[in-house]
Amino acid sequence: MIKTVFFDLDGTLLPMDQDEFIRAYFSGLVRKMAPHGYEPQKLVNAVWSGTAAMVENSGGRTNEAVFWDKFAEIYGSDVRADEPLFQEFYEKEFQDVRQVCGFEPMAAKIIRLLKEKGLRTVLATNPIFPSVATFSRIRWAGLDPADFAYITTYENSSSSKPNLAYYRELLDKLGLLAQETLMVGNDVSEDMTAEKLGMKVFLLTPCLINQKNADFSLYPQGGFPTLMDYVRDGL
Repeated sequence: MIKTVFFDLDGTLLPMDQDEFIRAYFSGLVRKMAPHGYEPQKLVNAVWSGTAAMVENSGGRTNEAVFWDKFAEIYGSDVRADEPLFQEFYEKEFQDVRQVCGFEPMAAKIIRLLKEKGLRTVLATNPIFPSVATFSRIRWAGLDPADFAYITTYENSSSSKPNLAYYRELLDKLGLLAQETLMVGNDVSEDMTAEKLGMKVFLLTPCLINQKNADFSLYPQGGFPTLMDYVRDGL
């Protein structure tokens, strides 16, 4: 019996074109940090290097620590003094990125239905952003961080999708068995891999990502109306 439903965020609860989002994100970050001595292309490359380090994180340290260690390798240890500038970016300029994201009112309806059915909801977004950025994107989706029993961010996670350690860590923290959970996401490689642990999955297809051109025909799948029916009748 399903007790908890895990949701991806970007491209799932928050509709978006991932490439547009990345362009808007880096554009804003570069505008913010260039006046403080950060050469644009070096900054973009450094963020990607930090992201790659988080994706490769094998546990033991938080993604936050792994990211900043990589960042400090590139810019030197003094870069940590600029953390408040990055925090300010996420609190202010990052909010403009909302303009390239969509909005799906059924997302909140589905979360509400799950709560009415007595099920717990967890935001299982790839934890490569700080909590301030993740909480903002939750609100852009018409939801509230309080809608979720747990939210993965780079501060509280020590692995990332598609590493199965990410899902194991989450199940352990919440005291759940894999078969008690459903993972809803739009990325075949990152989200549907949860099935390998015995979790049920649902592929939300409006913003489908399938970079490896994998066969996803066997997964329960569809748009928000189909997911609503799946939640109402199948859980």
